[in-house]
Amino acid sequence: MSLPPYYPDNEKPCVLTLNAGSSSIKFSLFELNATAPALVGQIDGIGAQPHIKAKDGAGNKLDDVDLDITGSQERQHHQALLYLVKWLRSHGEGWKAKGVGHRVVHGGEKYAAPVLLTPEIRRELTSFVSLAPLHQPHNLDGIDAIGEILPDVPQIACFDTAFHRSQPVLAQTFALPRALTDEGVKRYGFHGLSYEYIARSLPAHTDRADGRVAVAHLGNGSSMAAMVGRKSVASTMGFTAVDGLMMGTRTGNLDPGVVLYLLEEKKMDAAAITKLLYKQSGLLGVSGISQDMRELLASDHPHAKEAVDLFCYRISRELGSLAAAAGGLDVLVFTAGIGEHAAPVREQVCAQAGWLGIKLDREANNAPSKLPRRISTPDSAVEVLVLPTDEEWMIAHHTQHLLGL
Repeated sequence: MSLPPYYPDNEKPCVLTLNAGSSSIKFSLFELNATAPALVGQIDGIGAQPHIKAKDGAGNKLDDVDLDITGSQERQHHQALLYLVKWLRSHGEGWKAKGVGHRVVHGGEKYAAPVLLTPEIRRELTSFVSLAPLHQPHNLDGIDAIGEILPDVPQIACFDTAFHRSQPVLAQTFALPRALTDEGVKRYGFHGLSYEYIARSLPAHTDRADGRVAVAHLGNGSSMAAMVGRKSVASTMGFTAVDGLMMGTRTGNLDPGVVLYLLEEKKMDAAAITKLLYKQSGLLGVSGISQDMRELLASDHPHAKEAVDLFCYRISRELGSLAAAAGGLDVLVFTAGIGEHAAPVREQVCAQAGWLGIKLDREANNAPSKLPRRISTPDSAVEVLVLPTDEEWMIAHHTQHLLGL
C-alpha cells in the first residue's frame, strides 16, 4: 500500500491512541500536551462491512463511508489498520505520530502500570490470551500491525487491569484450590483506564475525592469499582469481563451451576455458551428488543421495562457490596455512556440507595447534558456526581509521559 510522505517542514508531533477490538478499531490523535483530541474516529463492521467514521476536535465530520475491504475477519482487521495509517496521513495536516498508545485488556498480575513495548514484553503478553480470549488477541494484533506499518514509532501498552492491582489480596481471591489461584485464576477487574481517569480528575469536583468512592462505569460494557484514597479496593468484574453487572449483551454475575446445566442438560459446547454469555444476554436477552439503553427507555413494552429495572437492581446490589468493601460511602460517581446520559437509570439507582443517605436533586439529574455536574442535594450524606470519562486521553497521557515527549 503506497503511503503519502510526511512533510518535515509541516510536522505536528502527536500521539496516536488505538483500541483494537474484534470488530472495531477506535482511534484518536492528540497533539502533545493537549487536553482534547484533534481527531477521533472508529472503524467498525470488521468481519462484515468495514466502515469508518471520524470527526475533528470541533466535532466536524471528516469521513463517514464504507471501506472496500474484503476477506476473512483477520485480513479485514489488518487491512483496516493499513487503511487507517494511510487515512491519517491524508487527513493529518502534517501530524506525525511520535508514539502509539494501545489499550490492552489484560496485563495479568505483573503489569500494574503502562509499559514501553519490547519484543520480549510483546511475547509475554501472549501468555495472557487465555485470561481474555475475546479481547487480548485483537489488542495484540493492533500492536503487531502498527509495528509492521510504523516500525520506528515506539508503542506503549496501557492495561485495563492495572488500576485494580492495588486491591487487597482477599479482594482478588476466589475460594478455589491454591493451585488454580497460583496459576492466575483470580479477580482482576477491568475498565481500569476509565477508573484511573476518574480518580485523577475527582479532586477538581469534590473535597471528598480521597474518601470512600464508588464509581459506576455504565455502558454496553458495565462495571463498578470502590476506591479509597483514589486507589481501587474492590471491583465488580472478576476473572473475565463478563462478571459483575448486567450489561448490553453480557449476563454479569451468574451462578456457575447455570453453566453446568447448559453443558449437561442443553448439550451446549464452550463456543455456544460463550456466545450466550457474551453476545445474547444482558439487556438484549432480557428485553428481546435491544441492547441499547436509549431504545429500552423509549419503549413501552413490559420486557423493556423489566430489562431496565433489572439493570438498576443489579447496580444497587453491587453498590451495597462496594460500600461494605470501602467501609462506607462518601461519593458516588456515574460515568460512561449510560452513566453520563441516562437520567432515569441514575434516578432509580439513587432511589434504591436511599438507605445509604443518598438524596437526589431531580432537577439537576434531569438537566440537559452539562458535564460534569453534581446531582445530589446539599443535605445528601453521599455526594453524587456525573463525570465524563476519557480512556483515550489517559492512554495518550501515559504514552507521552513514558516517552518523555
